[in-house]
Amino acid sequence: MKAMSIADDIVPVGEFKAQISRMLKRLEDGGGPLVITRDGRAAGVVLARAEYDRLLYREQFLESVFAGASDADAGRTMDSEMLRTRLADRRVARDSV
Repeated sequence: MKAMSIADDIVPVGEFKAQISRMLKRLEDGGGPLVITRDGRAAGVVLARAEYDRLLYREQFLESVFAGASDADAGRTMDSEMLRTRLADRRVARDSV
C-alpha cells in the first residue's frame, strides 16, 4: 500500500463530491487510499477495488491461519495416514452418489 500524503490523500467530503470522477481515476491508477473528512474529522476511507480485494483476501487468509493454530492448540490434528484415509472415504462417498 502506498504511503499516505496528508496534502493529497485527506479530502473534505465537499471536494470529494465535486471531483469524484478525477479522484476515482486516481485510485484506479494506483493512488490512495483517500480519507474523506466531514467537519474536519475522518468520516470514511475510499480504496481502489484491487486494494480492497487484497485486504479481504489477506483477512480471510489470516482467519484460516488462526483457526488452524487454534485447532492445533486444542489437539484437533491428524497424521498424514489419517488424512489419506478420510480423503479416500470422501472420494468414495462422493463418487457413489
